[in-house]
Amino acid sequence: MSKVASTHFGEVELNHGRDHNLATVHQLSGKPVELDLSIKAHDHFDEAGMHKVDYRLRFLPELVDEVREMIATELEEEGTAPRQYRDFHCCELAPAKLQEIFGVEDTKDLTNKVFLNALKLGHVGIFPGDPERYFVLDFTLGSHFTDEVLVASADQDGVVDDEIEWTS
Repeated sequence: MSKVASTHFGEVELNHGRDHNLATVHQLSGKPVELDLSIKAHDHFDEAGMHKVDYRLRFLPELVDEVREMIATELEEEGTAPRQYRDFHCCELAPAKLQEIFGVEDTKDLTNKVFLNALKLGHVGIFPGDPERYFVLDFTLGSHFTDEVLVASADQDGVVDDEIEWTS
């Protein structure tokens, strides 16, 4: 068994042949984001793999910005997951809830921009053994409001998948 130092996860034990799930909280733009690193026994995760995770996380702000731009675009289109998520979660809210979640008092003031400002990155799953879904980003209106999230993924090179999903 060997250990490697990670900027985000501290000292990580590299015990091949076992699944590892590591969790931490990372500050992104002054807000906490949960990071979960999921390493499967067959992933052959080594020191270079850990350094790649840390390196890729340096570009998390840019990745989040790209996904937020995609969500903004899809909010303008009928039938997309972001639009359905917004419409479902924003219908028939009491004024107090509108104020608490979105900072507005009337649904007519709940624009796409207001919605996007309320939508936060809450969790990032990192899957080094899955190069196509290396990062999985969960955006939420807050766990106190809903357990449903908008999910986007990116590959090991940071290229965002063009499909955003709505899930719980």
